[in-house]
Amino acid sequence: MATLADVARRAGVSPATASRVINGSSKPVADELRERVLKAVAELRYVPNAHAQLLARPQRSVVGVLVHDVSDPYFAEVTRGLQRVATERGRLVIICNSYRDPEREVEYVDLLRAQQVAAIVLAGSGYHDPTVNALLDERLAAYAATGGRVAVVGWHRHRGDAVLPANQDGARLLGEELRRLGHRTVGVIAGPGTLTTTTDRIAGLYEGLAVSLPEERIRYADFTRQGGVQATAELLDTVPGLTAIVALNDSMAVGALAVLRERGVRVPEDVSVVGFDDMPIAADVTPALTTVRLPLADIGARAMTLALEPATHRDRVEALPAELVRRDSLGPAPA
Repeated sequence: MATLADVARRAGVSPATASRVINGSSKPVADELRERVLKAVAELRYVPNAHAQLLARPQRSVVGVLVHDVSDPYFAEVTRGLQRVATERGRLVIICNSYRDPEREVEYVDLLRAQQVAAIVLAGSGYHDPTVNALLDERLAAYAATGGRVAVVGWHRHRGDAVLPANQDGARLLGEELRRLGHRTVGVIAGPGTLTTTTDRIAGLYEGLAVSLPEERIRYADFTRQGGVQATAELLDTVPGLTAIVALNDSMAVGALAVLRERGVRVPEDVSVVGFDDMPIAADVTPALTTVRLPLADIGARAMTLALEPATHRDRVEALPAELVRRDSLGPAPA
């Protein structure tokens, strides 16, 4: 079997020049030398070593994606968009679940950097913890210094191109609709308060309602159905006279509907329920869920597109809009 050295001798060039031609290096090679190397490759039927090519190519073929939990419908949709673009461009995607553990995200960045991935996409919500952010910034800067590309979904306060879901604007739309329908005693079941997604959505809701809610009307829990069950039960037990419950994602809203059904509370006649994200299940529950639609697959696709494009002088920021989807779970406040 022919080797790289055999190709170089046949072409009358150095092994380094032969390697540049065969591995598609960005370093320039004269047309005459390139033709000689390619002719030698054909004559010797040389087959490049795939592993060696991966190490030699400046355009690496693997992309790392950090999500909080790919089993979460939100991240499943974002990942679908990410993978679609990566596949179209011949890239392999490594999915890393951090389970909302910032220290694990730092470890994953180190591992992906060691693997020399072409890009890293942070697709989970950012954190408010300045210590964690500083540590992650340091790791991402070290990775970018090696030629790696960074893109993020949402507010992360890290260098890199960003695609911003309209979390605050979407929540504002919900708040405005609740206010229009006469809801004044509103409870919120929120995700972890350490996440920027949670605080952005609460801020937008305040804008739409044109009022801040008392702390006792907000319950923080996991962004899961069970988190919604727990937070809704606490609200109903401690806040009398609620006319509406705002869940900051659809999984939590489904949990809220389950608790209300078990307690014999009618939706929306007694209490309205609204969600966020417009997951497929939102249209299938009973009553169908009023929610905010985010173009999640498109968000993922844009993030991957930015990650695979050459770096620019300034970080690019793209915002994708939100849309209020009215369904049966929201009605006027009871008289």
